[in-house]
Amino acid sequence: MGDSEAFRRTEPFGRATTSSVLAKPRFELRIGSNIFRNTNGVVTIHGKEQLVIEPRPDLGLFLATLDLYNERGSRIAHLRRNVFTVNESGRFAIDVLRGQDFPAVQVTDLHVRQIAIEIRLASDGRVDLASGTLYSHKGILVEITPHYCRIGSHTTLFGEILDMRGGPAILG
Repeated sequence: MGDSEAFRRTEPFGRATTSSVLAKPRFELRIGSNIFRNTNGVVTIHGKEQLVIEPRPDLGLFLATLDLYNERGSRIAHLRRNVFTVNESGRFAIDVLRGQDFPAVQVTDLHVRQIAIEIRLASDGRVDLASGTLYSHKGILVEITPHYCRIGSHTTLFGEILDMRGGPAILG
């Protein structure tokens, strides 16, 4: 029996073509020394969406949505598109650097006087999570340095290069 034209596809079933109007932009996300290629801008930690990055190079900035938790896993702050909608006791401050040369968002924990997360738009196709110290929804410490990303005491990502195929960057 001969193959019919209907079964001679070169694209996988269920995938939209990249030229589709509905296709979302994909970009590279660097978390410490780790490279997550073709992400949709979402970072999940322990299976829960914790950070969403929306690059807006046309405006010289990007928008960040972020949930911040304490060591018990209780949500203590929510950043929605660079504006705090929840900020327990005014604990966190945000600094948004706009401009054509490397716009950035930095969230600082004022109680411990350290950076909770620093995000930089390195180019049209790349966003860097340069540094940070925050907790997951399970109350597990996540540390990001230029050299590694450590989740708790058991998992350290160092120099990983992963293709996320349009999905989220997955930590933990």
